[in-house]
Amino acid sequence: MKGSGIGGQAVMEGVMMKNGDRYAVAVRKPDHEIAVEVKEYRSLGSRTGLDKVPILRGVLAFIDSLKLGIGSLTWSASFFEEEENKPRTEEEQAKKEKKEKAVMAGTVFLSVIIAICIFMLLPYYVSRLLKSRVESETLLALLEGVIRVLLFIGYVAAISRMEDIKRVFRYHGAEHKAINCIENGLELTVENVRTQSRQHKRCGTSFLLIVMLISILFFMFIRFDSAWLRIAARIILIPVIAGISYEFIKLAGRSSNKVVEVFSKPGLALQRLTTAEPDDSMIECAIASVEAVFDWKEFLVGFEGGENTGKAETDKSEAKDNDQEQNVHTDRKNKKNGKKNNKYRYNGNVRRDEAKTAEVNHAETVIEEADDAEVRAGKVITEENDDYFVRPEPVVQEEPEQVKEPY
Repeated sequence: MKGSGIGGQAVMEGVMMKNGDRYAVAVRKPDHEIAVEVKEYRSLGSRTGLDKVPILRGVLAFIDSLKLGIGSLTWSASFFEEEENKPRTEEEQAKKEKKEKAVMAGTVFLSVIIAICIFMLLPYYVSRLLKSRVESETLLALLEGVIRVLLFIGYVAAISRMEDIKRVFRYHGAEHKAINCIENGLELTVENVRTQSRQHKRCGTSFLLIVMLISILFFMFIRFDSAWLRIAARIILIPVIAGISYEFIKLAGRSSNKVVEVFSKPGLALQRLTTAEPDDSMIECAIASVEAVFDWKEFLVGFEGGENTGKAETDKSEAKDNDQEQNVHTDRKNKKNGKKNNKYRYNGNVRRDEAKTAEVNHAETVIEEADDAEVRAGKVITEENDDYFVRPEPVVQEEPEQVKEPY
């Protein structure tokens, strides 16, 4: 598998894909047509020059993903609002969109606060309830991490039962399948995408789970006597943990190291809850989003240094091999026929050496192949320089001597 560098996320009835400084959102509208929006977005890392700084670039990438997610979700949701009879002017429409973005930003901000309280602070307080029975701070930190992971898995399992979320998770599966298709060197078609895995190492689900697991290690070794400092550390260190998790996900996306693959397994397993099998219409959305920002045909040409250019090149190579085998078979057949034709070096009462007389030199006609059907009465076949010649029966003025039958 070769990394493509493309990433994305599922939105309402569609898929967002990002490649470099461009991203596209493809949405299946209520009339079943696909609407595609392509925009430029320069990441915070590239604007500040910090995209080469490990860990810090992960924090900025997380902020970018939130910002892009808000915009993509807002645009996709706009196709499913109840239509109003009252037409709006451009100014009113702009105000409405601005208001929607503000509401979405507020929703995301509130969601982040709630997530910190549920997945960072709540496990801490629950683990402290066991302090009377567990004296080891290291063991308490481990129990806190286990509670945090169980809460996260339970939350994902609960929302996966909601009908609207189920459709989002199916589009999530379509996103992964489309990326896996091109990274496996296959043409981006519905048939090829359908057969791909719906898990991917660079998924956001894996990122969040890695955050949970790395936090266990952090808080097992970073300790404070003050309860307030312990709580503050769990909030302040979130960006650092997110940055480290980003570096691992980035490494996992381009590495086939066995150790990295082992640590990637839990995230891939959790994706069985956050992704589902898409139908063909969902796959078409994912393909439309990819093609809007990524030239997958050019990518396949250079796939693994040209060693694998996809199924078309494989078929071409197989056809070439078949042609070579057919040519060898034909050559053998021609040689066999040539030996067989040597038996027919006589025609009636005229021997081969008699056919070389001046009476028939004017009638030579070159042909390239000879088979049994070409050996007919009234013709003489001779061989010169591996070519075959057809000569007419010589004109004899006098009655020739009777010639014995050829031996």
